[in-house]
Amino acid sequence: MSEEFLKVAGAAREAAAELAPLPRAPKDRALRAVADALVARAGEIVAANAEDVERAREQGTSEAMIDRLRLDEARIAAIAEAVRQVADLPDPVGEVVRGSTLPNGLELRQLRVPLGVIGIIYEGRPNVTVDAAALCLKSGNAVLLRGSSSAYASNTALVRIMQEALDGTEVPSGAVQLVPGLTRDSVKELMRARGLVDVLIPRGGASLINSVVEESTVPVIETGVGNCHVYVDADADVDLAVEILVNAKAQRPSVCNAAETFLVHAGIAAEFVPKALAALGEAGVTVHGDAEIARFGEVVPVTEDDFYAEYLSLDIAAAVVGSLEEAVAHIRRYGSGHTDAIVTRSQGAARRFVSLVDSAAVAVNASTRFTDGGEFGFGAEIGISTQKLHARGPMGLPELTSTKWVYTGEGHLRTPEGTVIARSGS
Repeated sequence: MSEEFLKVAGAAREAAAELAPLPRAPKDRALRAVADALVARAGEIVAANAEDVERAREQGTSEAMIDRLRLDEARIAAIAEAVRQVADLPDPVGEVVRGSTLPNGLELRQLRVPLGVIGIIYEGRPNVTVDAAALCLKSGNAVLLRGSSSAYASNTALVRIMQEALDGTEVPSGAVQLVPGLTRDSVKELMRARGLVDVLIPRGGASLINSVVEESTVPVIETGVGNCHVYVDADADVDLAVEILVNAKAQRPSVCNAAETFLVHAGIAAEFVPKALAALGEAGVTVHGDAEIARFGEVVPVTEDDFYAEYLSLDIAAAVVGSLEEAVAHIRRYGSGHTDAIVTRSQGAARRFVSLVDSAAVAVNASTRFTDGGEFGFGAEIGISTQKLHARGPMGLPELTSTKWVYTGEGHLRTPEGTVIARSGS
């Protein structure tokens, strides 16, 4: 590993040890200091961001991507306000997850503790730099940030300002670090830093997430890829189903909780599909449908790849199924384990769908768009985990912690005969 990387990783490791035992109040004061500094030094951030925007334009980047990259004073103020909101959230560190007094008299508690050093690899928007840092600090973790090279000037300015704001607080400034370098080598160093980094969280598209999962020696929490489904059951309210489907697909198509496939029971297809095609068409959505869907209107012929696709665009795959079980089989084959929804008036069908669909979130008569930390009342999220270990679904502050066991006795000794209490010599 390069000396530059070892320096920032070592600083983060030391800072994590100092940060972990801090109570809530100094962490909240530090976060508010960061928010104030971002607003006060917005001019520096905008100037650095202008370098990134100019370089992106020279490279032919689309205006949509440039808009995701761009920062102005209003956006910086919104980022700062999000930091203040994190400061207002409950601190998960020290929470007793469970506890009891054992028959032998030992008092047993399971406590939430920070993970340690969290590495975050992400694409695009520089606001993630601040959001991720704030969530990690609040949960007692140090963070190593590796953002997109396209936002390097912006991220460098943001991290410098956050570090300088922390210098005047009880939170060590080393708790927020930017991974040095613009090439993939710096990403590889972060992925191979087992022993220095406790966990990696990739945020971005499928190719980024897959490469981190496959190449990292550091434990990874897999987030983000969303091939979400809406299944319209035989006993659905057709008009309600159309509204839910259009919202799930078109309200914001470029996010991971947008619907990418709809499935409809054959028993209701003749009534539902024409209305759905008309409503989706009015919303600008292109439907990639199977032969049964095509009977009811003009569609693009669906392919196997379409069913696997996370479009993140105004496109949706569609198929007619013969039963709820066939819909579940389709979801299990093609889905990503993010969010899948059923629209039905049958409580039995809803219960069966919920029990059979193995995804991080399952919606009943509601849009897939609600799978979100803010919508779930968590206040903020670091991402949406689609794996099963440690965290699953929207990851708020508690999901950025681990636990440790603490047991307290009065001189308890374990012997072959059982527990005995040691006596002091006084």
